[in-house]
Amino acid sequence: MTETAIAISGVRKTFPGGSHAALDGVSLNILKNEFFTLLGPSGCGKTTLLRTIAGFESLDDGSIELDGIAMGNTPPNLRPVNTVFQSYALFPHMSVAQNIAFALEMLGRSRDAIRSRVAEMIRLLRLEGLGDRRPAQLSGGQQQRVALGRALAPEPQVLLLDEPLSALDLKLRKEMQIELKRLQLATGITFVFVTHDQEEALRMSDRIAVMKDGKLMQVGRSMDIYERPANLFVAEFIGDANFLPAVCVARSGVGGRFRLSCCDEKCVEFNVAEANDIGPGAKAVLVVRPERVSLAPLESAQLHAEVPETIYSGSDLMLHARLADGTPLRVRLSGAVEAPELVGRSAGFVIAGESVRAFAA
Repeated sequence: MTETAIAISGVRKTFPGGSHAALDGVSLNILKNEFFTLLGPSGCGKTTLLRTIAGFESLDDGSIELDGIAMGNTPPNLRPVNTVFQSYALFPHMSVAQNIAFALEMLGRSRDAIRSRVAEMIRLLRLEGLGDRRPAQLSGGQQQRVALGRALAPEPQVLLLDEPLSALDLKLRKEMQIELKRLQLATGITFVFVTHDQEEALRMSDRIAVMKDGKLMQVGRSMDIYERPANLFVAEFIGDANFLPAVCVARSGVGGRFRLSCCDEKCVEFNVAEANDIGPGAKAVLVVRPERVSLAPLESAQLHAEVPETIYSGSDLMLHARLADGTPLRVRLSGAVEAPELVGRSAGFVIAGESVRAFAA
């Protein structure tokens, strides 16, 4: 049985003058040795939740337990957590080794223990040969690793990371995503990571909590969040998606059959495994990921659409098409080469029926 590292129950927080609660009854369990991500748009409450775990913000209501111990009014310095901030907050007058050693010195560790732990962190973070350098002499990625080393050195039960990669360029950011995941696996420490970057969350996380307006929209594994979104907000926020108007024509158990209402061709219907309480005759929105749509010969296609634009990005080709009523249809062809002959022409498409999700309109 997997143990709980952080138990959050009914947490509420409102800031003076706020139009709504920053946290509105959030309940969540984060497991030990888990890479857990809080994901959502700006102002959704993810950083506020992180700060309540760290003890930097008080609670209006609810409770937070770390390793089964209620934190209550426990100050940040007495909680078994460390935080890596977006700005890194390194001491500019200290060397790499001195920055990593700082927290250990504050804890009163022996000189030999500090020297051994700093050497271990430098090896783990692949900073060999840089121990005597100052932060200004390091690249952004190296500074990020030093900040991680300083936070990891005291071996906290939980490491909190507040958008620590946002200042890095794209290539370095992707490299650091791999490094962070490697570090989490190597140390076995619970990581709680805050980001608004959906791709980053999907790449790194064991589980993700999607937030909006201080509430949890969905909690689950990366694949579940992407393939089986709980609502339209999650479907729209996580990755690309097509939103096709439809009507429910029949129910069968928890599922149903839906007919598209955005084309003037023969009736296009899909069986959807979960109909989300949408009754026969009710309007719905069908969610289809772009990679679940494929090109097909016009004579055998489910849908016909004009293709005014294609975007080639190396690994795939994105078709921006429009159905007869103007409804946009995005199609991702993985590993495809540029196909300019499609631009300005009508093309045929089929949708993988098992991938369709239905939500009330």
